[in-house]
Amino acid sequence: MALRHEPTASYHSVQDALRVLETVARRSTGINETELARETGIATERLTTLLRMLRREAYVEQIADGGYVTGAAFVRLGSADGHRQALRDTLQRTLDRLRDSVGAAVYLSRYVDGEVSLTQYADSPATPKVNEWVDFRYSAHATAVGKSLLTQLDHEGRRDHLARHRPARLTSRTITSDRLLLSKLAAQPPTVPVLDLQEYAVGTVCAAVPLTAGSTAGCLALSLPLEHAHRLRRAADTLNRNAAPVLLSLAI
Repeated sequence: MALRHEPTASYHSVQDALRVLETVARRSTGINETELARETGIATERLTTLLRMLRREAYVEQIADGGYVTGAAFVRLGSADGHRQALRDTLQRTLDRLRDSVGAAVYLSRYVDGEVSLTQYADSPATPKVNEWVDFRYSAHATAVGKSLLTQLDHEGRRDHLARHRPARLTSRTITSDRLLLSKLAAQPPTVPVLDLQEYAVGTVCAAVPLTAGSTAGCLALSLPLEHAHRLRRAADTLNRNAAPVLLSLAI
């Protein structure tokens, strides 16, 4: 199985952010924004936006003279001891912020060993997570999470998944035809969120955006009750624009 590598805006943002972090890390006494722009080749306006994101996520800190040094989150993730827990904690803080930003439950999923794996989520009493009435591993054909992950596989990878997990009708909107589903997955642009409009569960709508990190397909998703369906596309666009910090954490 191979992944489709179609860079998204978040991917490009992460590449630039990593260049900034590498440059800051080389200058233990600090580096100012003008020097960063010169050494990275990143335009000033874009660099300012990246630094704002990196400061919010605690990957860099601004010191008294205005220069930048590596932040606490970068130090924790860069440590071999406790890296896994540090990554989980960092991702959870980011997911919590995203939940509050989009006003919806937010999920992080990956495609591991041929299966859909929901690794983390952020919900609240005001933004409850979806009721997993059918295991997500067996319902990729119907969920925004599953379809987003499948779009990142090559054609043979998708066929293999559907052969192992036959598409079952979960609601009247569920696509159960392999041919139709494969056609829709192939036509899905990588920069456009994948939607689930009551295909998995009546009364719930969802959206997901890809997070391809290295050789593993991943995605960031949200769910809303049907009465909030009018907010779905705007919330999905917000999620898409703010996916870079999650992808950056996975890349460090």
